[in-house]
Amino acid sequence: MGIARGMSDFREISSTERAGATVLAGVGDLTAQQVDAVVNAANEYLRHGDGVAGALASAGGPEIQNESDDWVSRHGPVGPGKAAVTTAGELPAEHLIHVVGPRYAEGQDNVAMLTRAVEAALGAAVEQQARSIALPAISAGIFGYPLDEAAAVIAETALRWLDEHDGQPSEIRLVALDEEGAQAFAAGF
Repeated sequence: MGIARGMSDFREISSTERAGATVLAGVGDLTAQQVDAVVNAANEYLRHGDGVAGALASAGGPEIQNESDDWVSRHGPVGPGKAAVTTAGELPAEHLIHVVGPRYAEGQDNVAMLTRAVEAALGAAVEQQARSIALPAISAGIFGYPLDEAAAVIAETALRWLDEHDGQPSEIRLVALDEEGAQAFAAGF
């Protein structure tokens, strides 16, 4: 599952207001989002080879992998509920926020693990004073989380976050590769 190349615009499918902020669900190229921060669905070691992480690293240039390697060498692997922040390289965003969602498996609390990843991303955005952030369907790709379930957890967590944090950041974009993913995010509203 990769990023749709050449699709630079964000096509809004649905939106909702919460605590003075806007949450949007739509179709777009995550690598082309003109927001303050983009979230990377990463692995613990920030090795950006496949999926969303590979697409972001490819579009953002070698600086992203170099900064990620440096972050891991200084702090160790990115743990559950934690975020690593690097610059966004050549992406139009200022910050790239790396979080690790669950590798979906029966018998573990996938919802709690994904909720912590989304909260870590939003918390890092607030710490970086990012007013706008774009999130993909964390864990729904190569980590195997069913899309509808993951999208609902992400959308619900974003809405709850805004209620609990005075509408910060002021814009949260839930960016899907296709109509199906965007509709799954919108259903979470």
